[in-house]
Amino acid sequence: MGRSYRPIPSQAPTGRPGAAAMPSVPADPPRPASAPGAQTVGRPYRPDPSQAASGRPGAAEMPATPAEPPRPVGAPSAPTGRPYLPDPPPFQAPTSRPGAAAMPSAPADPPRPASAPGAPDPALSWSAPYGDTGGLGSGRPIVSLAQPDVYGREVRSRSFSGRALLAVACAVLGLGLIGGALTGSWLTGDDSGDLGARTAFTAAGNLWHSVPVDQLFPPTVEGDGAGPGGADRTWIRIAVAPDTGCADAFDPLLRQALAPVGCQRLLRATYTDETQSYVTTVGLLFTKADEAAMNALRTRFGKENLDRRTDLMPRPYAAKNTVAAGFKDAQRASWTISVLTDAPVVAYAVSGWADGRKVDTPQPAEEAIAPGGTTAVDQAGLGNEAKGLADRVERALRKNVGSAAKQPS
Repeated sequence: MGRSYRPIPSQAPTGRPGAAAMPSVPADPPRPASAPGAQTVGRPYRPDPSQAASGRPGAAEMPATPAEPPRPVGAPSAPTGRPYLPDPPPFQAPTSRPGAAAMPSAPADPPRPASAPGAPDPALSWSAPYGDTGGLGSGRPIVSLAQPDVYGREVRSRSFSGRALLAVACAVLGLGLIGGALTGSWLTGDDSGDLGARTAFTAAGNLWHSVPVDQLFPPTVEGDGAGPGGADRTWIRIAVAPDTGCADAFDPLLRQALAPVGCQRLLRATYTDETQSYVTTVGLLFTKADEAAMNALRTRFGKENLDRRTDLMPRPYAAKNTVAAGFKDAQRASWTISVLTDAPVVAYAVSGWADGRKVDTPQPAEEAIAPGGTTAVDQAGLGNEAKGLADRVERALRKNVGSAAKQPS
């Protein structure tokens, strides 16, 4: 540069003793901030010596270069050849910030008359206050929503009303029909329940010739829990008597007691137990009576205990060439008689020993099956033999009555 190096003692950093200061270059004259060329595109970077870090001891100051003269607007720059553009005006902060410069405001649009076409009504804007705050004189119109579309709802309502009227009409018609039927039944004295019962009762009276004997008197009858103390019993059929009248089938007094209901047919069969120790004759007397007569007969047997008198006993069927061949009147040990009211039938059974032994004092089955009995009949369980077999034959009869009542006449 043509000048000799001379250290300046006053600029030596205090942190480094004896260190020499860097030579300084004359700084560029200050340039106004608004002068053109303050920020020039393509100029090399030259740091400001005043911005050197003072915190670094011994840091040398950068030499300053002479500033370029102002360049007219639009003149091309030397390095890039592009036209020079002046710096934009400095940013002005909005007036809402304290100390910030106010931004220039654009001129406002002139007021548009309310009647001008396309002018929005401020009262209808979303920012308008809700409700009629000003009354009728506030100037804001009252806005109301239209009624919703209820087309489908009206149709459903009308259809429901139609269905309701139809249901009411059907109910009234049904009640009228029911009332008419009840009135007709009351006037004629006919009842469907009574008619069904009479049909079953009538069907039962014809079973003696319409049902096979094996259904009325099965070849084998199981008596679960029918023996003494709840023991099981099995009875085997050994003989079936031909259907006959009631002559010589009952003691004279019993035949006289059964006379009011008549004798249409008598069916009998004789069974024995598995050990062939006992024999029992079971019978079904089909009467000629109606329901009223059968109910009257049952009532009389209950009141007068006709089913427990030893002079009113049924007689056994002693089939030849069987273990019951010696089963006569003297061998009768226990018996039972049941007058049915749902069928014109009197069911009975009489039991005794198979060896033909004579019994001096027979016992009704109801007494012989009572606990604590000490007689020979009680101990042998002959009351259980008569009662158990009669009950199961009676069940078979009722089953056949139900099947016959369901068949078309």
